[in-house]
Amino acid sequence: MDLKLTGKVALVTGARTGIGFSICEELAANGVNVVMVARREPELILAAKMIADKYGVSVLPVAGDVTDLSLPSRVVEQAETVFGHVDLLVNNAGRAHAGTLLTTTEEDWQLMTETKFSAMRRFCKAVIPAMQLRNWGRIVNISSIGGIYPNPQLTVSHALSAAINNLTRSLALSVAASGILVNAIGVGAVATDNWAQNMLPNVRHRRPDLADKTDAEVMALLGKEKTPVGRFGQPEDIAVIAAFLLSERNQFVTGQTIEASGGADRFM
Repeated sequence: MDLKLTGKVALVTGARTGIGFSICEELAANGVNVVMVARREPELILAAKMIADKYGVSVLPVAGDVTDLSLPSRVVEQAETVFGHVDLLVNNAGRAHAGTLLTTTEEDWQLMTETKFSAMRRFCKAVIPAMQLRNWGRIVNISSIGGIYPNPQLTVSHALSAAINNLTRSLALSVAASGILVNAIGVGAVATDNWAQNMLPNVRHRRPDLADKTDAEVMALLGKEKTPVGRFGQPEDIAVIAAFLLSERNQFVTGQTIEASGGADRFM
């Protein structure tokens, strides 16, 4: 399917690794020029070069922390200087955070809220006015199935995912008449470094029966136990969904949270 994306410009946060990087690759493979945002500048520059060299598109790496209130406007200004405009926005920055209401701290809530929800809100606000002037735009917010099916072991992440889903719907309704479509993807368990670093320690703490297994073996076992399709997702599984939602071929889907979890309603 030709997604009719050639020549578009995408801004992707959390773009250096995992789902964010995979979305950048999928878009670049469809002829999209990409603005990649992430914290670690040397690694980000390398990731941007990999995509530019492989797909022959223009890639602008912009290093920064999404909790910085000035970052969205700075990134958009740089993107407009280089490319003229931003057509597509993917709010992917953030991570899962294990813990119940009683075990999470005020600092956990503040940092996760700023990183995931507030950053999404600010980047949307930064790109939408120009999209409205051009009467076209696409936005995808990466959420979690926990925003629909909350798990008390992931209270912070799932409360914020519910907020992301709600804001996605509200925003979609407010800008649809301007040709801007806004959707979220409710992601289940996806095999990324982020998942391994932030979720596996919690799983191992709660499942002593897994102590003698490698990380790969634990993830394979959990995939079979928790996911009807029998495996964890791969970043590419999410990227292809995002690419369609961001494309010219999507003319009628907006305000939705698309579940991408292999049929699972929880993953730990």
